[in-house]
Parts: sequence; structure tokens; C-alpha cells
Amino acid sequence: MTVADTAANTEPKKLGVFNQLARFIIIGGGCAVIDFGTYSLLLGVLGWPVWLSKSISFILGTTASYVINRKFTFQGAGQGNTTAKAGAFAVLYTTTFFVNIGANQLLCVLFNAQEAWQFTLFWVIAQGLGTMINFIMLKLLVFRD
Repeated sequence: MTVADTAANTEPKKLGVFNQLARFIIIGGGCAVIDFGTYSLLLGVLGWPVWLSKSISFILGTTASYVINRKFTFQGAGQGNTTAKAGAFAVLYTTTFFVNIGANQLLCVLFNAQEAWQFTLFWVIAQGLGTMINFIMLKLLVFRD
């Protein structure tokens, strides 16, 4: 076995886009439990305002998502300038934060949300929009291989 063979065998196998998407969705599902659980507790049990409950839950779910996806979904995460990647992640998720919170709040106001099912549905719609934006931008800009 040559040195080149040894080096080739130690490089992690690159995941295809569908494998990355599947991992992103599975990890995102777990992080959504953190997000929605926090949102439900703050809004439904403690009676906090929608915008504050969603803001705190988003930050907790997003932090978990970053840590886990960086390790298990995107191989490019540990390569290159990790400070720049963290900065790009922060910019992306700040943007997504306002899209997610804004979409949730807008739907709650437009449809005069009063019932638990409405808050849940609008959370799901805002979360889906944010998830779509995040995967595309993480793949293309932040953790590109």
C-alpha cells in the first residue's frame, strides 16, 4: 500500500445531495422538536407573546441544527476558513430568523390566530419556509464541498 492509497482511504466519503438532504431533514426533525417544544411551552404554558416565544425557540433549534449538521451532513464544514463559515452561517440564519419569525407573525395576524391548531399550522409553514432556504444556502454558500 502506498502513501497515496493510505491518504485516499482516510478521506471521508462525500455524500450525494440526496443523502445530505435526507440527513438534513432527519436532523432538522429533531431540532424542530426542540424548537416547537420550546415555542409551545413559552406560548401555550407560560403565555409569552408569539414573537418572543418564536424568537427564543428558533435560536435554540438553530443552534442545535448548526452543531449537528456541521458534523454529520456537510463535509465541507471542517475545511477552509471555519471562522468565515461561522460568519456566513450567522448571516444566513439571521436572515432566516427574520423570514421565519416574520412569516409566523404575519400569518397569526392575517388570520387572527386564536386556536392552538392555528399557531401550530403557522409554525409549520414558517418552519418549512426557513428549512428550504437554509438547506439551499448552507449547501451552496456555507458548507460547500
